[in-house]
Amino acid sequence: MGIPVVELRHITKCFTKVVANKDVSITVNAGEVVALLGENGAGKSTVMKILYGLYGMDEGQILIRGEEVQIKTPADAMSRGIAMIQQHFSLVPTHTAAENIILGNVHGRIAIKEYEKKLSQIARDYGFDVPMDRPIRELAVGQQQKVEILKALYINTSILIMDEPTAVLTPQESDNLMQFIKSFTAKGNSVVFITHKMKEVMEVADRIVVMRAGVVVDEVRREDTNERELAHMMIGQDIVPPVRNLSEDYAAGKDVLRFEHVSLREKRGAQLLRDVSFSIHEGEIFGIAGVSGNGQDDLCDVISGVKSPTEGTVYLDGQNINRATIRQRNAAGIGYAPVDRYRDGMIMDMDLAENVLLKGCFNKKWLNHGFIRQRQLRRYTDELIQRHRVKATGYSDMAGGLSGGNQQKLLLGREVDVGTRLLVLNQPTRGLDMGAVDRIHHVIMEEKEKKKAILLVSTELTEIFEMCDRIAVMHNGGFMGIYRNGELTTEQIGLLMAGVAGGKEAAE
Repeated sequence: MGIPVVELRHITKCFTKVVANKDVSITVNAGEVVALLGENGAGKSTVMKILYGLYGMDEGQILIRGEEVQIKTPADAMSRGIAMIQQHFSLVPTHTAAENIILGNVHGRIAIKEYEKKLSQIARDYGFDVPMDRPIRELAVGQQQKVEILKALYINTSILIMDEPTAVLTPQESDNLMQFIKSFTAKGNSVVFITHKMKEVMEVADRIVVMRAGVVVDEVRREDTNERELAHMMIGQDIVPPVRNLSEDYAAGKDVLRFEHVSLREKRGAQLLRDVSFSIHEGEIFGIAGVSGNGQDDLCDVISGVKSPTEGTVYLDGQNINRATIRQRNAAGIGYAPVDRYRDGMIMDMDLAENVLLKGCFNKKWLNHGFIRQRQLRRYTDELIQRHRVKATGYSDMAGGLSGGNQQKLLLGREVDVGTRLLVLNQPTRGLDMGAVDRIHHVIMEEKEKKKAILLVSTELTEIFEMCDRIAVMHNGGFMGIYRNGELTTEQIGLLMAGVAGGKEAAE
């Protein structure tokens, strides 16, 4: 295939005592899609950030089209045709799409209308529908990602690094992105694709590089492997998904949580929830599908007591809890795993025992005349670590020293014990590797068997279909409908997630 467009040779990178990459060698050829797979903390993003100039390497070489280069900043990378689209967009919300695309690449007096016309043509060439004159904050998430891609295309990128690019997209938007990657590489360009989603890897990758613990453990061509083999390469063992009970026995159980015409409006007038009504039975997993930012977080906050509804009523076991405090809801048996564990679920500068105590600091079993029963708390924390297979040495480990998957497993273990009646799980597997996802799914199914009511919010439709008994599709703060699992196809749910009324009609 000639000289590779990118060659990373024996890259090593350490952060204090942590080895992020060790002797990593990767090549990327012209017109090729290379998928980078691995668990959280495997070193995938780190090695790509070295290529993009965000990190410096401790050892190794970077060759671009056979010539050794020094890439110390993103500007160095972009000058050589390398661009990176990261998980969290680097866009200015108040600026228009066109202004974001040309930001930093033009100087002096700017004829913005001319740029809008030129950029609109580039967007049309790739099948993108992006209004160049609208502020970023007014665009849907899928359109924002297209703006990120257009930023790369505007500087004539030939090597595009994409880190978890479909994490917040609808199925239709993901399909469009896959088509873009195919057309982009068909012109001789190259893509490095970092993802946890096997379906996408098997759809677009030419070669697959598997990393584990900072090293490359295998490299295969797509046609020579399958999803099961890739999963085994990633985590070193086979994944056995939990078995979901397909019966509707839950329907005969009593309502644990019930919403009656609940709305939520901000003080300044923004409508966050719109006339939401539903119920969850004992032993039921009730799923909420939707693109992030359509009211899912607000609904969870209303249940947990962080926010109070401006209209309607929330019932737990038949009791109105509109005025109940967070402490009272915890005592009543509501466990809540928030979407952002760093901000709302754990304190990274505390040890694991202290984090376990956060939800139970008023519980008498941990207190003795105002003093904490340290021995009992430490023993319980070690039991949680063992029961939920958290990779930690013990209760005294700092929360910030654990990987994201192990933090989430400990958080879930704590909330499972708090939530004796209801578990509210807001994207509990977001950004986690397959091993951590598998463990969390098994825990959820175990709690379902104990007749707990479970609310599962997820942007991953495969997770929704695999885990849930009923599915609500949320858009713009309201429900587009509630359906039994199996009633809707992926395409129909995708249309509903996008707020297309035709999707609802098709489902019905």
